[in-house]
Amino acid sequence: MYHYNPNLALEELREDGFLPHPVKLRDMILRNQLGPQDAQLLNQEFQEYLTRFGELQKLGGVILEKLSTGQRKSA
Repeated sequence: MYHYNPNLALEELREDGFLPHPVKLRDMILRNQLGPQDAQLLNQEFQEYLTRFGELQKLGGVILEKLSTGQRKSA
């Protein structure tokens, strides 16, 4: 389970991310019929999501890399 294994969590983060991947989210948006105002608002929110997604992915990777090199407690 990735909750307890930083190496696996790091691998999953690099592959898919924990949040919906921006490409998949973008596809969901494109498959929805939206009015002009709704589309513009959703696009602005998506741009914010895209920025934060990348930032959090980097930060999560840094934390997991540090944890993966540390010594684990005995159960």
